[in-house]
Amino acid sequence: FEASNGNELISFLQSNKNNHPDIIIMDLKMPGINGVEATKIIHTEFPELKIIALTSYNSKSFVANMIDVGAVSYLIKSATPHEFLTTINEVAEKGFYYTDHVMKIIQADMLTSKKTKSILDTNFLTAREIEVLKLICSQKSTVEIADSLFISPRTVEGHRNNLLLKTESRNIAGLVVYAVQNEIMLLDV
Repeated sequence: FEASNGNELISFLQSNKNNHPDIIIMDLKMPGINGVEATKIIHTEFPELKIIALTSYNSKSFVANMIDVGAVSYLIKSATPHEFLTTINEVAEKGFYYTDHVMKIIQADMLTSKKTKSILDTNFLTAREIEVLKLICSQKSTVEIADSLFISPRTVEGHRNNLLLKTESRNIAGLVVYAVQNEIMLLDV
């Protein structure tokens, strides 16, 4: 399905609740409801949909804003076909995909964010939850995490759900942002 504007896309999703795409490639520059607003609305109404932001803008504010409203990846229109396919495949398999450039923006954005919880809070996250979070950030699947920690996939899902609740994240991408902001995962800058 291809929509020419945000209104058309939202209308399509609302009228086809049982038959919608897994991944949406969202152009930020659209008539009517722009890509940022459409992403915010879709992420609220259909949190299971994965949205890849597609834009010619590569500024830190655009990247941070799109991640904040629910995009699970950010692609520049000048991306190579290989980068495009890698992004789609990673989002399909892992639920999110951030390049090093985007991860650095997220990490820098944390310095200005006032809503981060301290990881130093007593027993905020258990040692096992931190292990699971680090493996999630390393883009490991549920089965890979289970094998690595010698636990069942269902236990991994339980830890992931606890992490989502405790960090007030809406999705796996939010957990990655949380881990970077709270220096659970450090980037080589």
